[in-house]
Amino acid sequence: MTVSDQTPASAHPALENLKEAVQLGLPSAIADLSNLVRIPSVSWDGFDPAHVAASADAVKALVEGLGVFDSVEVSRAEIGDTGTLGQPAVLATRAARNGRPTILLYAHHDVQPPGKDEQWDSLPFEPTVRGDRLYGRGAADDKAGVMAHIASIRALVEVAGSDFDLGLAVFIEGEEEFGSRSFKNFLVQHQDQLRANVIVVADSDNWNTETPALTVGLRGNVTFKLEVSTLAHASHSGMFGGAVPDAMLATIKLLATLHDEDGAVAVEGLTSYNGETPAYSEEQLREEAGLLDGVSSVGRGSILSRIWSQPAITITGIDAPTVQNASNTLTPSVTVKLSARIAPGQTAADAYVALEKHVREHAPFGAHVEISDVDRGNPFLVDTTGWAATDAKAAMHEAWGVEPVEMGVGGSIPFIADLVELFEDAQILVTGVEDPDSRAHSPNESLHLGVFQRAILTEAVLLAKLNDRA
Repeated sequence: MTVSDQTPASAHPALENLKEAVQLGLPSAIADLSNLVRIPSVSWDGFDPAHVAASADAVKALVEGLGVFDSVEVSRAEIGDTGTLGQPAVLATRAARNGRPTILLYAHHDVQPPGKDEQWDSLPFEPTVRGDRLYGRGAADDKAGVMAHIASIRALVEVAGSDFDLGLAVFIEGEEEFGSRSFKNFLVQHQDQLRANVIVVADSDNWNTETPALTVGLRGNVTFKLEVSTLAHASHSGMFGGAVPDAMLATIKLLATLHDEDGAVAVEGLTSYNGETPAYSEEQLREEAGLLDGVSSVGRGSILSRIWSQPAITITGIDAPTVQNASNTLTPSVTVKLSARIAPGQTAADAYVALEKHVREHAPFGAHVEISDVDRGNPFLVDTTGWAATDAKAAMHEAWGVEPVEMGVGGSIPFIADLVELFEDAQILVTGVEDPDSRAHSPNESLHLGVFQRAILTEAVLLAKLNDRA
């Protein structure tokens, strides 16, 4: 793995030395990342929180090992006003000197549940290199983001020494995959320590394995549990079927109203964003998403507008009798998990109102519906006119040897709205170490090691540029 030799004429003077430092440090970065992947730090309810705590301790040790921070701690904040503490996060700070800016580096060390082992080609928490990719849960999302921060600081220290003037803060969260429920309280609790001129959120994608991207648009999200009930108790399907609507029939009919015949969202009140999108073919979609032969895409408009700029609704889970336990019974209640992605330009609060109204007005046969466990996160559009975005795109060009792409992402990072609210003067950059084949959240999640190396170099160059900026 080598970094492109197509160096821009205006490249940072330390670029070649940083390239060498990143290259020499890559084996250690991969080894440290592998050790993090071995910790099953799933932050969801029902999983052992001791693993998340162990992951936080491991990240803290890596940050302390850099030897450049004034303080390093593991901290927790309250979830809302519940009195319950959220998962542990790592916070490190180093004061700026001589008028230099401060940069806050964010990533998260918690991971999604692994799913079934048999769906993986190697065990999810046993990091495995096959070809040019490292496989494992969290190998890409987002322990690679954690290690990109660690390794880039290592490279900066190798080239510039530890006595640099740039202010640094590192915030490695422990519950991003479970909704960042204590995030805002954590920001308030540590507001002075986290205050920065530039915030880098390393939790997004690149255009492909050879082209970097700065994420400039993110959809928001609304998720909730939806229970549909039609009976006070289960009844014999032969005795009453044909006259009594069971909950499964009502649920299927209700869910079918969420989309039209083209598969586009049909909920009145959900809006779209009118933004330009680069070319992206149906063939590329089929390959990257894994569409089966004969299965068509859904929705209307350009493919990327459907992914970046339009709402989407997915039923991500369902509680109902299993096939193995099926009996000739009319089911009284069915519960589903509804996940909606909200286009930039609409608040999650307004979107939830539209979704709730639709669900209640379209419940068939007078079925009772109950909504619970509501989570909301606002969409985000990045302002790319500031000097930090300019420096970041220049760093990408120098590290990758090609011009970066400004891209939207269909996924959500809801807490960015909290960063904007509390640090309104900060310039926010959304970067990442993933690529279209990373399969984050899915079986066989992986990290392209060439992308990893270039992402580390990008951030090291950005740190060097900011260390030069008065």
